[in-house]
Amino acid sequence: MQFFERLDERIRERDSVLCVGLDPDPDRLPDHMAEYDLPRWAFNRRIIDATHEHAAAYKPNAAFYEDPDGWRALVETMAYAHGKDVPVVLDAKRADIGNTARQYAKLLDRADAITVNPYMGRDSLEPFLSKPETGVFVLCRTSNPGGADLQDLELASGEAVYERVAALADLWNTNGNVGLVVGATAPEELESLREQVPDLPFLVPGVGSQGGDAEAAVEFGLAGGVGLINSSRGIIFAGVGGPEGGENFASAAGEAAKRLKRRLNRYR
Repeated sequence: MQFFERLDERIRERDSVLCVGLDPDPDRLPDHMAEYDLPRWAFNRRIIDATHEHAAAYKPNAAFYEDPDGWRALVETMAYAHGKDVPVVLDAKRADIGNTARQYAKLLDRADAITVNPYMGRDSLEPFLSKPETGVFVLCRTSNPGGADLQDLELASGEAVYERVAALADLWNTNGNVGLVVGATAPEELESLREQVPDLPFLVPGVGSQGGDAEAAVEFGLAGGVGLINSSRGIIFAGVGGPEGGENFASAAGEAAKRLKRRLNRYR
């Protein structure tokens, strides 16, 4: 079964399009996590226990795991999420050519989908695209303010760079495993891209702490009901830094996930 078919089943089963970002910034973990051998893994495990019934997927960002203990924590995290029957999108933003790209694509031996950077072209993504059972989310229109520096530039054809990326991604979708990353902070672009590529599911970051448009994210992010709306810090750190010192961070994360799931479902 292909990734988006599995994701569709998960969305229907949990009645949720919520993707929970697992970005365990060591500087923000509750102090008592330091007693564990792998604090990031211990933190993620409790977050998953508290949120899995509300999550259509998890999205760990590789940047928070790129050290020896971090990679161990990431492997444990992905395996644990799978044990809860939740798919994992690895936010790695990888791309390269030749042997390097093939090495990067081995990340999909553990994750169900991955984010990739399209700016080196089709051949740099081939090792990812050629795995029909896994998902490939192509960066298109990102949620950060600086995304406009390049993504909004107008080409000689009259289209913006991000629009050309969407068109190319649609062409690359020969295995039915391609989606786009489109930020919720750019609702106009969300709408126009949905018109341009009606069949590609979107992974929509920026809802939550970045203040993205939740209604637009749901209305334009889903293709045939399939897509993911991501929140990271707004969920996993909902109970960190409070008067109790983060002792109940997991239950606070669970409540935050439930609230956002219900909010998103109002627009489905």
